[in-house]
Amino acid sequence: MRSRPICGSPILSPPDKPPEDPVFNEPWEAQAFAMAVSLNAKGFFTWTEWAEALAREVAADPDRSYYESWLAALEKLVEAKKLMNEEERLARIDAWDRAAKATPHGQPIELSAGE
Repeated sequence: MRSRPICGSPILSPPDKPPEDPVFNEPWEAQAFAMAVSLNAKGFFTWTEWAEALAREVAADPDRSYYESWLAALEKLVEAKKLMNEEERLARIDAWDRAAKATPHGQPIELSAGE
């Protein structure tokens, strides 16, 4: 089925087949992506600020995976915007590590209410 034009532009339709490579290789990559989108939507930083932070991280370590750079940029922006300080960030990383180790394979990782 062909898409119909609206105001001179065709309506986007899904591709005939899914992409061969996944957009995200691991769930945490999708979560990091979603956090950046959500923080931008809430006005905590602009896309220009985001692009500059991500570019700095990619340039700082070209051998690091794209989403590891994405996460590093997100962590630095969150600290720079004073949404979380380094101590809070490191405590959250530690809490997630403990929760991940205590979670059976294939189950969702959940932080306890006190973490």
